[in-house]
Amino acid sequence: MNYHEIITIEPGKRSGKPCIRRMRITVYDILEYLAGGMTEAEILEDFSELTSEDIKACLTFAADREKKLFVVSL
Repeated sequence: MNYHEIITIEPGKRSGKPCIRRMRITVYDILEYLAGGMTEAEILEDFSELTSEDIKACLTFAADREKKLFVVSL
C-alpha cells in the first residue's frame, strides 16, 4: 500500500505529527484506539470521515517506520 497519499505531515498541525488526509486525526490516535481494543468497525463508526483504507495506511506507516529503526552500539 502506498500510504504517502493518505498520511500527511504539516508543521503547523498537531505539532507536525503524521495525520490522515490533512485532518487533525493522527496516526498515533488510530494506533492507540486499535491497541486499546477498538475494532476497525468501531473506529469507522465513531469517525465517519475515515475509511478502511485510512486505517490500513496508518498500520502500513507504522510498520514502515518500525522497519527503519535500528540500534547503535556505543
